[in-house]
Amino acid sequence: MSDVRWLLLLCLSRAGFALINTAYAALIPLLRPAWSMSASQAGAVQSAWHAGYVVSLVAASVLAGRWGAKRTFLAMGWAACASTLLFALGAHDYASAFLLYGLAGLCAGGSYVPGLTLIAERFPPAARGRAMGAFIAAASLGYALGLLGAGALAGWFSPRAGFLLAASGTLFGLALAGWTLRATPNVTAPADARRGFSPRAALASLRWLWQHKPARCVILAYAFHAWELLCMWAWLPAFLSAAVALQQGTAGALPVAGAALAALTHLVSMAGSLAGGSWSDRWGRSRVILLMALSSVACSLAFGWLLAAPLWLLVLVAVFYNFAAVGDSAIYSAALTEVVPGQHLATAYSLRSILGFGMGALSPWLFGVVLDAVSAWGAGAAPGPASAHLGWGLAWSALGGVALVGPWLTWSLMRRRAH
Repeated sequence: MSDVRWLLLLCLSRAGFALINTAYAALIPLLRPAWSMSASQAGAVQSAWHAGYVVSLVAASVLAGRWGAKRTFLAMGWAACASTLLFALGAHDYASAFLLYGLAGLCAGGSYVPGLTLIAERFPPAARGRAMGAFIAAASLGYALGLLGAGALAGWFSPRAGFLLAASGTLFGLALAGWTLRATPNVTAPADARRGFSPRAALASLRWLWQHKPARCVILAYAFHAWELLCMWAWLPAFLSAAVALQQGTAGALPVAGAALAALTHLVSMAGSLAGGSWSDRWGRSRVILLMALSSVACSLAFGWLLAAPLWLLVLVAVFYNFAAVGDSAIYSAALTEVVPGQHLATAYSLRSILGFGMGALSPWLFGVVLDAVSAWGAGAAPGPASAHLGWGLAWSALGGVALVGPWLTWSLMRRRAH
């Protein structure tokens, strides 16, 4: 099989596995009344997914080193199929959704880290960046398909139909990966290398990363980037649904319309992933990270206050928002390789993932807490659309206010280099 065909099929597999990532977010407007969830509970279910996902990323990294990337990819793929099907069939209220969606996240990392490792094993360094960029962009395609498919099926049938579509995506991804990788060797590290890990060495790396300001700045900047990005992905469909409902004068949200518009932003974000890496090669990592981060933070601060703005303007801002928020994601990985020596790089990547997805696990829940707090205040002080408008505005602004720490860290790193 040619390298191009192999990569295309692996990317399609990754897209299939990614459907479950956004299926729940697409249906929050329907699930909140159906499952009697508050906004904070709705956000907590998404947070459970992210918390499980960060554990799965670390586990996938360890298992890929010991078992090989191919074996880990396929084994965790089976776990992903089982857990997503269990969520699709078993979630019926807040408690069951929190548990089962968190379990699905716990099994979802096997298509990411091992997939990147498989690409690194097959492609030479000169072609590796483009191949990995395509693999990451394939996930955005899967996110868009998850939003579109889940929203459409929920509108025609029920939310469970949308979840079953996402579960079928993981089955498709596993079947396609199994066929694509049938002739791909399973590469494992030498036995002495697998025995080479020691907690003392890991602690030494952590100490070095914390004491080395450039590495610390890049890792923490990524954490605040993830805080903003993962929350935006979680709440964007519900916000767009509310905006469409407000402008059409309907009492409830329109989840199909919101999911479709959010899917459009994910499709455009594929270009952001590719453009950000290319621009950083030309103009420097820190400059492009700072530009993208400031752009997305500006969108966060303003976005919620545009609830009643013309729909074309709101969608235009949402498209740019997702483009900018995704545009610097891959650059942080490249930036780490330039400030961290090889012996500390694996620990740096692990720490970045733990902090990033840890922050991203908190932000959707806290976003919902703000919505609930304003709603409770508005029930007595300012009931009606004004309260909803204020709630969305404050929630998005709070998200951007915290995320502003990220570009400040990048700017401080640029100042240090200038001197």
